[in-house]
Amino acid sequence: MLIVNAGTDAELAVAAAQAGAAVVRDMYGASLTRFEKSAGDFATVADLEAEKVILDVIRTARPDDAATGEESGRTGADGTERMWLVDPLCGTLNYAVRNMLVAVNVALRVGTDITAAASADPFAGEVFWTDGERACVRRDSVDEELRPSRESRLVDVNLDPPFPNEPGFRAARLLTDTAFAQRFRPRVVSTTLAVAWVAAGRRAAYVTDGHLRDSVHFASGIALCQAAGCVVTGIHGQPLHTGAGGLVVAADQETHAALIQMAGNQVPL
Repeated sequence: MLIVNAGTDAELAVAAAQAGAAVVRDMYGASLTRFEKSAGDFATVADLEAEKVILDVIRTARPDDAATGEESGRTGADGTERMWLVDPLCGTLNYAVRNMLVAVNVALRVGTDITAAASADPFAGEVFWTDGERACVRRDSVDEELRPSRESRLVDVNLDPPFPNEPGFRAARLLTDTAFAQRFRPRVVSTTLAVAWVAAGRRAAYVTDGHLRDSVHFASGIALCQAAGCVVTGIHGQPLHTGAGGLVVAADQETHAALIQMAGNQVPL
């Protein structure tokens, strides 16, 4: 697929995510072949087709860059500092049962930094994007700055494995914490679209376990939240991608501090 005048890396991320989102939207509701992976996970033909289109957009505009796709793995030249991270359909199980809560994620890592990213919602017609400094949502070709907010009190919790920090921490146990129930309202949408929603003020926070460095699922959402001014750390408040890993991203310091305290309460003294 030829993209003319791709411009900046951020615009290329947006174009690639929108191209993938168009495939996801067009194939929605069809009877889709499933390709089994591991531990009950699977991909559909929509995942594969969306990833192919996204990678075609990127390779046409940046032929010397490398890429890592959720379905196809790493491709491109060795030794390059520029690596595109592609999750063509985050929320495959939702999508397979005709649930529209999905995201198409594209991010560019240059060296150790994510410098451009986009998360597209195929069904709302929105794409959340950042160039590493600004964070915006694009609707009908109009950009609006993302503004985090804790007002909803909604906290999205990822309940899917793996759980590398068991038994010391498990995100699901937050839901039974009395302090959590008094302060927040849990949500589980099972797609990293919810991470972008923290940047957009539609969630107060997001919590997950796991080691997320170079994650095709989380790189875009994390970059969006950082650029929007959210508080982004590991599950115990440590710098991201260090120690126990995991992710707590919150709209503000107060919300973040409360969740870090609750996570710490799970650790045996």
